[in-house]
Amino acid sequence: MRIVVLAGGIGGARFLRGLKVAAPDAEITVIGNTGDDITLFGLRVCPDLDTVMYTLGGGINEEQGWGRADETFSVRAELVGYSVGPSWFTLGDRDFATHIVRTQMLDAGYPLSAVTAALCERWRPGVRLIPMSDDRVETHVVIAGDDVAGDVSGVSGVSEKAAGSGGQAGPAGGRSAPASRRAIHFQEWWVRLHASVPAESITAVGAEDAKPAPGVLEAIESADFVLLPPSNPVVSVGTILAVPGIRAAVEAKKVIGISPIIGGAPVRGMADACLSAIGVETSARAVAAHYGPRLLDGWLVDTADADAAGPDVDGIAVRARPLLMTDVTAAADIAAAALELAHEPT
Repeated sequence: MRIVVLAGGIGGARFLRGLKVAAPDAEITVIGNTGDDITLFGLRVCPDLDTVMYTLGGGINEEQGWGRADETFSVRAELVGYSVGPSWFTLGDRDFATHIVRTQMLDAGYPLSAVTAALCERWRPGVRLIPMSDDRVETHVVIAGDDVAGDVSGVSGVSEKAAGSGGQAGPAGGRSAPASRRAIHFQEWWVRLHASVPAESITAVGAEDAKPAPGVLEAIESADFVLLPPSNPVVSVGTILAVPGIRAAVEAKKVIGISPIIGGAPVRGMADACLSAIGVETSARAVAAHYGPRLLDGWLVDTADADAAGPDVDGIAVRARPLLMTDVTAAADIAAAALELAHEPT
């Protein structure tokens, strides 16, 4: 059995850990979101790729779901001593090593897909992890200009592109951003501001010119089905689908999604702020409708949302079961339910 999963960070990684238990003999290819990538202190940081790699490789900080276990922060303390920022994005000493190796390889001319494969040689995640693209794609958020004063030193990639080019309302939207607004990197909006400042629009800068990384389309085309884990539908799964060629390839397959919304709220993070930016209600049913029947064949919702979602959404088959990934066993049960739905006759 060949399975492709489009994954963001924590939710995607924890689902994948369950999927490996539920389908131990499956050939799993993970297409990872790189829209969250950012350059800090001259180093290229790929948060979602690293979270999947660390989680499946046994090196993740289990409590927070990101970063390394048993981490120390001596380098960060020294940077603070030199008054070098940004102070709002924390990198640990062990994590720094990953970013140093990645940056050295990128500077030597290796594409991100080759770099990711090399890093996975150490971690052996048990899946094939491929970035969605070797081309640089960064998610930017347009907000009111007065709302973003503060420490952005040490950040590369914060630009005015999204504000000056008709920032999209999500990867497939489109309303122009007035000159009084400005774009900041998604990480600043998400980590520093905690998405507390309303987003006027969210844009995957560079996505329209990007190409799928080597192996991405081939993996999708040869897959028995594609799974969308409970990752952010706008800035994780949505950004992957924004790379030309990926959505069309996925639409040609049987696709099962798992709702990241339970009882009208995100399971983790601030996905509701992203959904609001593209005009989508924060509900399991609305997210299914946002993906749409051309993309989704089946949709898993939590039992709390069973009545609201009904037996189908615009022709998408809906099944209800508990969706909280409290541990690996719970994640495996959710993955097994997704596989069961995938094997139902169309």
